Amino acid sequence: MARILIIEDEESIADLEKDYLELSNFEVVTKNNGKDGVEAALSEDFNLIILDLMLPGMDGFEICKAIRAKKNTPIIIISAKKDDIDKIRGLSLGADDYMTKPFSPSELVARVKAHLDRYKRLTTLGQVQNDILEIRDLKIDKTARRVWQDGLEKNFTSKEFDLLCFLAENPNHVFTKDELFKEIWKMDSVGDIATVTVHIKKLREKIEVNTSNPQYIETIWGVGYRFKV
Repeated sequence: MARILIIEDEESIADLEKDYLELSNFEVVTKNNGKDGVEAALSEDFNLIILDLMLPGMDGFEICKAIRAKKNTPIIIISAKKDDIDKIRGLSLGADDYMTKPFSPSELVARVKAHLDRYKRLTTLGQVQNDILEIRDLKIDKTARRVWQDGLEKNFTSKEFDLLCFLAENPNHVFTKDELFKEIWKMDSVGDIATVTVHIKKLREKIEVNTSNPQYIETIWGVGYRFKV
């Protein structure tokens, strides 16, 4: 449930806004002065803030500026000030919208929903989910091509990383040295399967606690290697 903060000194207006928003399944917190309002805005998590301009203790412009210095929470300014200069100032300080009194409570709810949807889309677009494999104490970030063993980052060459990823993505499958060479080096081994042996040795040195008793990359004698999960 989205949380809305209303900073409004006129109790009747705050109650009206709260009632309409709660009917639309929002959780609403109200503050009736600037000092309490800015403290709540900065110390708690809200999905959107409805802010009056003319407040005791600290005006809405100051509050808007203080919030924007630390948070990107959407802000809708509600004010009896209708001059363009006040709208321009409010928007330039980081407010997302400006509504003048008197206003329709239904329109306010509609704008709240629109700004919440827009903010959600923008933040979602800004997120890049890395492709990560986690097997016990081993963490492989395929996107960033980074590996951690028991919280400690290890450095890998390009082919070492490719070989580790391939094995980890195909757990409990036994691969011959020829198959691994062809998969990682993209060519037939033609006598170069020792390359695979060397790379397996290097992988074990970096991810195994005890290379003589490997917990991840297991040798299947006479066949090849298997990644254990």
